[in-house]
Amino acid sequence: MNNNQTPTQREVILKVDHLEQFFKMGPRSLKAVNDVNFEIYKGEVFGLVGESGCGKTTTGRSIIRLYNITGGSVYFKGTRIGAGVRRYKERINVLKQQLNNEILEAKAQNADADLDEIKAKYAELIQEQKREIKSAKFDQKHCDREYSKAQVAKVDDLYIPRLEELPDGSEEKAVLVAEYKEARRLAKKDTITSKIQMIFQDPIASLNPRMTVREIIAEGLIIRGIKDKKIIDKEVYRVLEMVGLVPEHAGRYPHEFSGGQRQRIGIARAIVLNPEFIIADEPISALDVSIQAQVINLLNEIRERLGLTILFIAHDLSVVKYFSDRIAVMYYGKIVELSTSDQIFAHPLHPYTKSLFSAIPLPDPRSEKKRKRITYNPLVAHDYTVEGPTMREVAPGHFVYCNETEYQQYLEELKK
Repeated sequence: MNNNQTPTQREVILKVDHLEQFFKMGPRSLKAVNDVNFEIYKGEVFGLVGESGCGKTTTGRSIIRLYNITGGSVYFKGTRIGAGVRRYKERINVLKQQLNNEILEAKAQNADADLDEIKAKYAELIQEQKREIKSAKFDQKHCDREYSKAQVAKVDDLYIPRLEELPDGSEEKAVLVAEYKEARRLAKKDTITSKIQMIFQDPIASLNPRMTVREIIAEGLIIRGIKDKKIIDKEVYRVLEMVGLVPEHAGRYPHEFSGGQRQRIGIARAIVLNPEFIIADEPISALDVSIQAQVINLLNEIRERLGLTILFIAHDLSVVKYFSDRIAVMYYGKIVELSTSDQIFAHPLHPYTKSLFSAIPLPDPRSEKKRKRITYNPLVAHDYTVEGPTMREVAPGHFVYCNETEYQQYLEELKK
C-alpha cells in the first residue's frame, strides 16, 4: 500500500458503518459491539487491538457474517453484505411517540387542527423507515445472488463475442462452448462473501480432527463448485507449498502436526479460494513465541504475493505495530482511537490507549524496572455529564472518541 496517498485516493475495500452486535441475556442485552465505524483500504493491514472481551473477535465474526448483525451495515467493495435493522425500528418507535405527542398538543391548542395532515406527515416518515428495513433485509439475503448474476454477465460478455466469430461445427468452437458452460456454471456458484476468508485463533479447534488436510483445504473448492479432482489436488498442493508445507502433508490428519503447522493449514484453507480480504483473528496468540514470528512473516509474504487486504485482530501491541499500517483501539465495544501505526505509537491520546501502551514490556531490564503502568478508570478519566463523546479528528487521519473539552486538550497535547 502506498501510504503517501490521501484517504480519498485509496480504494475502500471494506466499510463498517454504525455496526452493532447485541446478544440477549434474559431481559437484558449485552452490547458486544456498539456503534463501530471504520474503513479499510485495499492492500493495507488494519490492526484492531484491545483487551480480552472488548469486542474485537465479535467485530470480525460479524463482518464475515458468522453472526447476523443487530444494527448498522457492512459494505464490501461497495456492496452491502451485512445489515441490521435495530436503528430503523427504534426510529419508528420514536416517530410514533412524536406523532402521539403532536396530536395531543394540537387537540389541546386547537380543536379544529388538521390532524389528518399531521398523521400523513408521520405516516410518510414511518414508511421511509420500513422501506429501509426491507432494503436492509434484501441486501443481506440476496447480495450473493446479485453478485453471481454479475459474474455470469461478465462470463457472457467474455465468451459470446468469441463464439459468434467461430464457424458452427468447428472443433475450436466445440472446445470453447464446453469451456464457456463450465465458466458459467462456476460463476453461478460464485459469491461475494467467498472473497472474505477468516483465519481463526485456535489452530486446534478450528480444524476438523476427522478430516485430512486435503479434505479441510478442498472443502471450500468443492462448495465453490469445482468437481475435477486433479484441479482440486493441484490447488491444495499449491497453497500447501505457499504456506511452507509439502504435498505429502495432504494425506495426514490435524493431530499429526504441531501448533504452528496447524495454523499454516488454517492459512492455506483461507487462501485457497483466492480471497481479496482476510480476517486474521489473533492468529498467533495460541503459538509459541518462537513460532509467532514465522507465522507473521508468512502472512506478510502471502499478503504481498496475493495482494491481500488484512484485518489483523490482536492484543499483542508489539506485533500489531510491526505488522499494521493503521490501528484501531477498542474498549467495551467501541473504538476509542484510530490512526496510523506510527502516529498512534508516537502520540497516543486517549487514556485507554496510553494505559494499553504502558503495559508493553520492555526488553531492557533497567528500563523495565522503571516502567510505570497507567491505570485506566473511565469514571475518573472522563466527565461526560454535560456533553457526551463522539469520534473526532484531532489530526489528519487521527481520530479519538472524546467530547469538546477533551478535544481541545488533545489538540494542545499534539502541539507540544
